[in-house]
Amino acid sequence: MMLHALIFNPAFQWDVVNTYLFDSSILHGLGVTLELTALSMLMGVAGGIILAVMRLSPNPLLSATAWFYIWVFRGTPVLVQLVFWNFMGALWGTLSIGIPFGPEFWSEKTNTLIPVFTAALLGLGLNEAAYMAEIVRGGIQSVDEGQTEAAHALGMSRFATMRRIVLPQAMRVIIPPTGNETISMLKTTSLVSVIALEELFRAGQNIYSRTFQTIPLLITVSLWYLFLTSVLTIGQYYVERYYARGTSRMLPPTPLQRLRGLFAGRPVPKADHDVVPGIEGGGHV
Repeated sequence: MMLHALIFNPAFQWDVVNTYLFDSSILHGLGVTLELTALSMLMGVAGGIILAVMRLSPNPLLSATAWFYIWVFRGTPVLVQLVFWNFMGALWGTLSIGIPFGPEFWSEKTNTLIPVFTAALLGLGLNEAAYMAEIVRGGIQSVDEGQTEAAHALGMSRFATMRRIVLPQAMRVIIPPTGNETISMLKTTSLVSVIALEELFRAGQNIYSRTFQTIPLLITVSLWYLFLTSVLTIGQYYVERYYARGTSRMLPPTPLQRLRGLFAGRPVPKADHDVVPGIEGGGHV
């Protein structure tokens, strides 16, 4: 009954959905959404790693600075931050480099330096860095302290220990929430429509504001979001599976392997933390 109503209800206007699914405006907005998602997550992950290391630093100034940053950016809505960055020109009309109370060597209008795309990137990326900092910090703290002590005993510097010993082991804890944050970021980019950046949702809005075909355009946009989140979910699964090799001696079967086993009529092996792969018949340690 529900499926019949979904397919045959004329209000959905599936023919209109089909018309606009690959419309040039929709595809352009899709490209902006993907670009903004990738750059924002890149900024967020890089900033999160730096902030996490600062939070765990024995230097009280670095630790307090990172704590204050996380407190501000996690404590205010991302929508407010987006609007704030978009109106940065209201605070400083121009940005300049020069000698204090002396000559200026370079000057430019703030609105020229921070166009709408840059404002969106700063709003999303800097906000994401605060959340990624806590994710990375949790991953780092999940690594046994003995690993760090052993590295220091071998003469490794703090930076080398973090880069070569701690972070690689912390990745299995960091990856799952980072994948979730990426999927969330993809959908959060729709908020930049309030500052008039034509991403996927804004592109749909612009069309239905002219044609008054609101429902089919919302369905069109939703289908693209569902497709993109599905692709990211699959990618997240395989990345998590890759990093699980450090904790599981036999990896769980992929959905494709389960499907093949189902059609072949044989049981699909389950992950066993005690089984050593490569030993015929399944050796145990």
